Amino acid sequence: MSEEQAEAEAAEADESADAESETETGFQNGDFVELDYTLRTTEDDDVVDTTILEVAEEAGIDTDEHEFEPRTIIIGEGHVFESVDDALVGSEVGDEGSVVISPEEAFGEYDPDQVRTISADKIPEDDRYPGANVQIDNEQGHVETIIGGRARVNFNHPLAGEELEYEYEVLDEVDDDEGKAEGMLGMYLQHAPPLWIETDEVEEEVPVDSDDDDEDAEPEFETQTVEKETLYIESTPQLTMNQQWMMSKGQIAQDVIAKTGIDRIVVQEILDGSGGGMFGGMGGMGGLGGAGGEDVEEALDDVDLDDVDLDADELAEEIEDEA
Repeated sequence: MSEEQAEAEAAEADESADAESETETGFQNGDFVELDYTLRTTEDDDVVDTTILEVAEEAGIDTDEHEFEPRTIIIGEGHVFESVDDALVGSEVGDEGSVVISPEEAFGEYDPDQVRTISADKIPEDDRYPGANVQIDNEQGHVETIIGGRARVNFNHPLAGEELEYEYEVLDEVDDDEGKAEGMLGMYLQHAPPLWIETDEVEEEVPVDSDDDDEDAEPEFETQTVEKETLYIESTPQLTMNQQWMMSKGQIAQDVIAKTGIDRIVVQEILDGSGGGMFGGMGGMGGLGGAGGEDVEEALDDVDLDDVDLDADELAEEIEDEA
């Protein structure tokens, strides 16, 4: 190989390395980023979804029913349209962009065959009016017309056939496990419950090397104290009633653990005593409300139940007299 050829190959290798380096700059698939975005139809400029309160108010969206705040997504995980994922690769904090989403990529082309005439008896009586959203045989649709005992129902997605525009701004990178967990739960549940991370010491059984050369011997274990990064999630009423959580909490937990440095998840119910309850007002009963278990037992030991005569009618009359 001549000296000129060697130099040419070296220069080509350097250019290839530079090009590869350039493609690796900015955010890549698997990175967590925080976005503001607005999704609109291109034909009518109708706002379909947004994270920005001012945009929602201007569009006449009911701001009492939704929370408007930036969303955390994982690039390349299908949390946004594929073409938006592609646009985010290589982006940096502060970048803004706009991506046009075709009907095929968005909610599909409009299919006339998905508009069907069915018996009105299949529709709940309260939903028998044009515009009602209904579920028939596990299909979602909306009623177009009702004439006599027949209803015309459109089972296309409301945005089928629509071209969309996705405007976004990359606000920040999310690189801490608590922020990642909060973002993922927000994606799954629409709103993340209160959560925090603690390093716990946990006892667990771990396998140990055995001196026994018998291959059929039972494996040996010993209890060791190990540190675990634990994500604590507060079990709020909103969380316990969330359909997605009820159906898929195991899968959600598995996904959060797989994509963060968290070792385990603990969902805990916090009771602060403010709800009262069955024993909330027993503090003044014979001075036992604040007594410990042993004090209560001692007090009960002093009571001779044979000397106690409980008459329900007399007790009711006494309560009325006291009132």
